[in-house]
Amino acid sequence: MNYLLVLLISAMMSMFAVHWVFMKILKIAKLKGLVDAPNARKLQKIPVPVLGGLAVFFGLLAGLLCASALFHFTSFTFENTYDTLRAWSSLRGMLLPAVLGASIVLYTGAIDDTIGLSPLNRFIIEIAVILCICYGTGMCVDSLHGLFGINDFSWWIGIPLTVFAGVGIINAFNMVDGVNGLSSGLCIVVSFLMGTFFIKRNDVPDALLAYCFASSLIPFFFHNVFGKYSRMFIGDAGTMVMGLIVSWCLIKTLSTDGVIGSLNHKVPKLEQMCLPAMLLAICSVPVMDTLRVMSERMLKGVSPFKADKNHLHHKFIAIGISHSVTALLEMCINFAVVGVWYFVYKIGVSQEMQLLYTILASVLFIWGTYFFLSYQEKHKTIFTGLLKDFSEKTHLGHKKWWIKIQRALDKDAYVDMALFLKDKFNVDIDNMNEKEADAVTLLNYLQGKKKESISSVADNAELLHIENLHAIIKRLEEDGIIEVLQHDKNGEAKVIRISKSIKNN
Repeated sequence: MNYLLVLLISAMMSMFAVHWVFMKILKIAKLKGLVDAPNARKLQKIPVPVLGGLAVFFGLLAGLLCASALFHFTSFTFENTYDTLRAWSSLRGMLLPAVLGASIVLYTGAIDDTIGLSPLNRFIIEIAVILCICYGTGMCVDSLHGLFGINDFSWWIGIPLTVFAGVGIINAFNMVDGVNGLSSGLCIVVSFLMGTFFIKRNDVPDALLAYCFASSLIPFFFHNVFGKYSRMFIGDAGTMVMGLIVSWCLIKTLSTDGVIGSLNHKVPKLEQMCLPAMLLAICSVPVMDTLRVMSERMLKGVSPFKADKNHLHHKFIAIGISHSVTALLEMCINFAVVGVWYFVYKIGVSQEMQLLYTILASVLFIWGTYFFLSYQEKHKTIFTGLLKDFSEKTHLGHKKWWIKIQRALDKDAYVDMALFLKDKFNVDIDNMNEKEADAVTLLNYLQGKKKESISSVADNAELLHIENLHAIIKRLEEDGIIEVLQHDKNGEAKVIRISKSIKNN
């Protein structure tokens, strides 16, 4: 078994682990009310659970644990198995601080998602985590690898630069998390590209980390984009982990000790590659969009962290483009910038010119798109009608193939019955009468039952403090929402459950 097969198996394990745990975390979030409520700044219309980051991190840990077992208990086809295992053992020690740091920011983000944290507390924790990673691994951003003739430089410069870049990347991923599938989709792109780079540089452990993280995000991405009742947001817990993993990739790429020799001792020649330009290209959308937004806020005399609706994704939404296509378009923009950098690298231009072309491509594709859309939003031009026609075609929720995917993803999802009644029967859940509220209580209770049924209606009615239970059951049965499986001697419902047809709708 070679290392590529280990990477594949571990990535598949990450994907399976997220698939297995996702619905369980979704149910916990809904039962405990751990949701992101809509407001004037947010784009969703109903409360959505925010614990998606926990599911993704669970998958990452499962993949890394699987890889550790495979590396130690299987044979390899490398030229020197001893050197392979020794390299894995030493590099695994470098991954440990990064994974522990991700655990800390995961908890920090989860606290922020549930009870809230001040920006100052978040910044202090982010700075402390990055500092601990630097000193725990002995690495920081202390080399430009030949850009402007600069190679290694002092840690007195490297540590502040690493903290600034790391905190910036963490908050960049947090700030672009405003559209279904956007932050997770961009991070899948970043993780996959960084994993491929690490493979080319023969850094197997970091390639493993990147590929497992990308694989962990894929099941979440599909639920986030296509799911209706199974949709869950990544939350601050997830975006902070995303940012930290990408920050770790930055450190390993621009560290003096970051370059890992090939396992068969054939070191690839990467001298002409401008690593800072590559990193900027790979992270172009979150980084450049955040730089523009924060700069505009400071020019207006307000805090750069004051929330608004001036991100690139807000402009796509403002002209009518759907969430899913907005995410896809921004991912395509990110790929376009990477394509420009890779092209100029392959034709052999200098590192300085690679950086210049990458910056120009980022400004043109990201800032240019933002200002173009802003102008179209305010003025009627020849492009306005074309954009309107295009935007109408991007709403795909009514398509048969979309509905099939949605039903498959929602099949085992715990449904908040208040939202279900609002969706199916136009119940005003903000102004429900007593009977409607009792019906929601009963249905949510049935959802929480392991077998989705209750055997003693009378006893459960007393437990739930529901009056006129049998009248409510009769109405719900008439509407096809519940099924009566057994009646008592008086003809009243004794055993009930939520109708199977509900799950299929």
